[in-house]
Amino acid sequence: MNQIKKHPWIVAACNLLLVMVLYTISRLFFYWVNIDLYPNVSTNHLIEMLAGGVRFDLTALLYLNSLYVLLVLLPLPATIRNHKKYLCVAKWAFWIPNILGFIANCMDIVYVRFTDRRTTCTVFTEFQNDGNLANIIGQSIWQYWYVTLFGILIITLFIVCTRKKWEVKTPRKAWVYYIVEAALMLVTIYFVVIGIRGGFGKYTRPITISNAMQYTNTPQETAILLNTPFSLMKSLENTTYVHPHYFSNEEAEKLFSPIHTDEIVENGRLGQTNVVVLILESFSKEYIGFYNQHIDEYEGYTPFLDSLLTHCITYAHSFASGRKSIDAMPSVLSSIPMLIEPYIVTPYSTNAVSSLAACLRDEGYTTAFFHGAPNGSMGFQAYARSAGFEHYYGMDEYDGIEAFDGTWAIWDEEFLQYYARTMSQMKEPFMTAVFTASSHHPFRVPKQYEGVFPTGTHPIHPCVGYTDHALREFFAYAQQQDWYENTLFVLTADHTNQVSLPEYATAKGLFEVPIAFYSPRWNQGELHSIGAVSQTDIMPSVLAYLGYSKPFFAFGEDALTQAKKHPYAVCYNHPVYQLLSDSLLMQFDGKEMRAVYNYQHDSMLQNNIANQLNTKDMEIYLRAYIQQYIYRLTTNQLTVETDGSTSR
Repeated sequence: MNQIKKHPWIVAACNLLLVMVLYTISRLFFYWVNIDLYPNVSTNHLIEMLAGGVRFDLTALLYLNSLYVLLVLLPLPATIRNHKKYLCVAKWAFWIPNILGFIANCMDIVYVRFTDRRTTCTVFTEFQNDGNLANIIGQSIWQYWYVTLFGILIITLFIVCTRKKWEVKTPRKAWVYYIVEAALMLVTIYFVVIGIRGGFGKYTRPITISNAMQYTNTPQETAILLNTPFSLMKSLENTTYVHPHYFSNEEAEKLFSPIHTDEIVENGRLGQTNVVVLILESFSKEYIGFYNQHIDEYEGYTPFLDSLLTHCITYAHSFASGRKSIDAMPSVLSSIPMLIEPYIVTPYSTNAVSSLAACLRDEGYTTAFFHGAPNGSMGFQAYARSAGFEHYYGMDEYDGIEAFDGTWAIWDEEFLQYYARTMSQMKEPFMTAVFTASSHHPFRVPKQYEGVFPTGTHPIHPCVGYTDHALREFFAYAQQQDWYENTLFVLTADHTNQVSLPEYATAKGLFEVPIAFYSPRWNQGELHSIGAVSQTDIMPSVLAYLGYSKPFFAFGEDALTQAKKHPYAVCYNHPVYQLLSDSLLMQFDGKEMRAVYNYQHDSMLQNNIANQLNTKDMEIYLRAYIQQYIYRLTTNQLTVETDGSTSR
């Protein structure tokens, strides 16, 4: 019996089973730490997800341990399989990938609060230019000490419990040994293939991230069910987009076209009006009192922005395209949505693109992008250049390193003042954009402001208050400048962040960001409540306001000078596409509609009413939108072609 226990297959099976158990424990810890993100998960549903997660854990384990399994399977002579060096190679072939897998799972316990999903392989591209990444990771290890401690305990338990060595004994008849071992190898390989594929039925396709929706009620819950190694490996496989054929290309073009050729031009502001775009880091609508006046005893963190918004044209239903900063850049500045993965990190990121900067540069505007982080951070400088900005101002251009926050960028107050001063030296008209940074993790404010702003319920709240103060100072300076009166200001956020109010933790709330337009010449503002507006609507709205009459490329529509033809917003909530109107949220997985919610009457999105409504028109629009995006992305058609030349 003892010899059987030492058989390589028995030892390997016990080791892999232990890893499966530890993955389940990690999943439970993941849920416990982030329980506030999943308010609608019942105990029974959690158990169902834990059971469903085993399928994805098995696939990940077999991927990670393919070399280890091979070393176990090979029917080599016992003298080789029992040799110390062979056993050492097998041990480390087992330990190294699994320890890395545990570390990846632990990292997502923290990172999921910023992305709302398990990490995919695009993370390596997103942070490849960040020289302070080691510092950020070090701070996170210390700040989230309980996750670090959990990871150490899991890895220690793993190592201690998997130190058992196997021992092989050759029977008297050697040929019996090799036949038995070879047969066991073939049978094991068969079941390994089944495990990696997620099944081996006639109609079973290899398991993917989207299969997680089979066990969840909402896209957010897939982060509980999945594991990070699986998400990394499966996203690595999908290096190209598969072109859907919902319609013929001609039909798709008729149903939805990103080519704008018939815009209404009612004024001649082009060349006379500057454009300033302020992209606020992590400024969810949840933090802004102006948008939450319907909530009893609500306390906001943005007194200045609340006052400014009363003079803006803004929207009750406005949404980000994605959940990360690099999702926002193309959406805000080029009207390119985030579908599947951020455009910046796709294999097609070198495509020619349209942009607000390029359109206005060709009309004589001075164009510049500002970001107080180290030049090259997050790929912003590269994208700004590809989008047609003539100038880039980052940390290298800023004179005064003492204003560096020590982690990400120059503090917002100093950098926004620098931004305003630099614009005062520019030739008008100009089009500029700035990306703030101080409301980013690790959520600190300058020492002189510690304890000044409301602490709220999350670490981000005082940071939001600080950036709001920095905005007040920016506008106070701008008001004294000659260019101020002739400027259209656009305010939005890149994405949402930490959530306190339950309605902002839903598939709708996690994408709610402000989109507002402001001109000093307007007497009063207006809050629009009809239709849904997206970051992709900013570029066509600005061009319409200026009276730009040339053809241009944009996935959004004018929401400023006229009502949108299609009053929808599209966002990607991994692994489903979402289409929002002024009352409905529809979720589509690329093949079929998964759910429809009336968020006006069901703020927590608990009642799927897909079978009660006729949403055919919405689904047709979304299918055409997706098809156009992927087709044009993969064929490098993100601009307007006119007379053999490329137009913006």
